[in-house]
Amino acid sequence: MPAHQRSAALAPSVATLSPYELGPGPAGVHRGLPSATVSITIPEADSLEIAWLGRPGPRGRFRAVVAGLHLDAAELRQEGGTRGVWLTLSPLGAGTLLGVPASALAGHVAELADVAPAMAHLPEQLAACRSWPRRRALVEDALIAGRARHRENSRGRELRAALAALSGTSRVQEAARLLGCSRRHLSGAVRAELGVTPKEYQRLLRFEAARGRLVAAARAGTVSLAAVATAAGFADQAHFTREWRAMAGCTRAAWLRAEGLVA
Repeated sequence: MPAHQRSAALAPSVATLSPYELGPGPAGVHRGLPSATVSITIPEADSLEIAWLGRPGPRGRFRAVVAGLHLDAAELRQEGGTRGVWLTLSPLGAGTLLGVPASALAGHVAELADVAPAMAHLPEQLAACRSWPRRRALVEDALIAGRARHRENSRGRELRAALAALSGTSRVQEAARLLGCSRRHLSGAVRAELGVTPKEYQRLLRFEAARGRLVAAARAGTVSLAAVATAAGFADQAHFTREWRAMAGCTRAAWLRAEGLVA
């Protein structure tokens, strides 16, 4: 199947699919920020060590990792090679492609082979393939095969409408009104599918919007925190500052420096 046909077949379940590079050294470290998507990280070599920042407990080691929606930051450490493949799935896409609801993964990470046994072969196949177009095709083919094995949630249309309403308004009650249902009904449906409350989902969307705008502004060399805060839906710059520290576990400046976006 040609590349454009594979990509079209997976839209909108797959939000991003790209190679990653954590740096030139023998070990790479990356801060995984809170996200409203389900992510899959497959190192090119060796494995990943992951620890939740601010949570007690030892690091976990994974050959390939799936992370559910989460409101905390995590530290990813990759030894013996710093490259790999990273992709993100929409919350509903997780069920369609992996066969598990996003709620089963919310707030934690798991081995890809445990979540989707049919994809256990991907790390070894990708490690043996040096061409990015071929590696992308391998991942897309595995996802398309997964979609063929699993049926979409019978309430998929209702849930898509619920998430669209939540993304289009800043208040859960307003989203419920637009949908013509009670706030309690909306909360139950969203939590059952995503593993987070509607308010938490909106926090994640707002945080992701701010992160994207912050990156774009840093690359353009015109960072205005007040403008970023307003555009992302925060009440003001102080609200943005509090939420960033609470969810990222660091300052914006520290994160931008770690990402190489500012000196």
